[in-house]
Amino acid sequence: MTFSAADSRYDTIRFRRAGRSGLQLPEFSLGLWQNFGDNRSFTTQRDIVLRAFDLGVTHFDLANRYGPPSRSAEKNFGRIVREDLSPYREEIVVTTKAGNPIGASPYLSGGSRKHLLSSLDISLRDLGLDYVDIFYSHSPDLNTPLEETVGALVSAVRSGKALYAGISNYGRDRALEAAHLLAAEGVPLLVHQSRYSILDQHIDRDGILDAATETGTGTIAYSPLAQGLLTDKYLSGSVPQDSRAADSAFLSANDITADYVSHAEELNRIAQERGQSLPQLALQWVLRRPDVTSALIGASSVAQLEHNLAATGFAELSTDELARIDAHAVDLSPR
Repeated sequence: MTFSAADSRYDTIRFRRAGRSGLQLPEFSLGLWQNFGDNRSFTTQRDIVLRAFDLGVTHFDLANRYGPPSRSAEKNFGRIVREDLSPYREEIVVTTKAGNPIGASPYLSGGSRKHLLSSLDISLRDLGLDYVDIFYSHSPDLNTPLEETVGALVSAVRSGKALYAGISNYGRDRALEAAHLLAAEGVPLLVHQSRYSILDQHIDRDGILDAATETGTGTIAYSPLAQGLLTDKYLSGSVPQDSRAADSAFLSANDITADYVSHAEELNRIAQERGQSLPQLALQWVLRRPDVTSALIGASSVAQLEHNLAATGFAELSTDELARIDAHAVDLSPR
């Protein structure tokens, strides 16, 4: 069946400018970190991606290690582009990253020029694209000079294989240095992607958001639901067999503590009083700050996608509600 995008796809979605750049991104972006590997139904993946686009989500976030196995998410998304989204390439923002380990070889991880640029070439091959819109250094590599990592990002942009440069998971000082090094080469740092949620506010506490504002860099918030802790899945204190805490490397049953449950219950109560779900409250909270360009959401079904995208359809959070939320904003997010 030939895909034809909905004519109404831009009727309700809201966009925010990425830092001081000319690029606008939707408030919600679709992350393909989990649920888009070869262990998931391709039909379901396709349904989620195409429904997201029909609802105005134009930004699709990938990395070379997303799967499992590594690179499978890029291959699966590349198939969707080839079969469905290729007529809309000008309307979508496709991003990828390199730097986190994808194998035992020393050339399959880190911030070296070798790894970053060779990985980008393979990502473009798997995606079936001539360029990605944003290419990220996925995480800081303290064993590689930052100048080398930045130089690779500059080369990616100057070669036309990427339109913009980004970083992810950097600390404040290293992010500032990367921004200044990139600016000196005439390649502005477009975005910094960081964990951010009610239960993980380190980018506020450590000045990472302030540094982004100082350098004109946009902020992309990932894990806004704290790997599922900000849903109703674990409010009973138990771990469902089909939940992330049962089989994920990023969340475990040990994270479902009595302390967590007590705070999550109170946050859920605030959400219910507002007529929304806990994940909708959590997403609205992340986007309360205008310096957050976009919140990355994942989805395992079209229904979950639609539910989360409805988060900004509720009244703005009041000063009193924000204070109540803050009282339960303990740092419980898994690393």
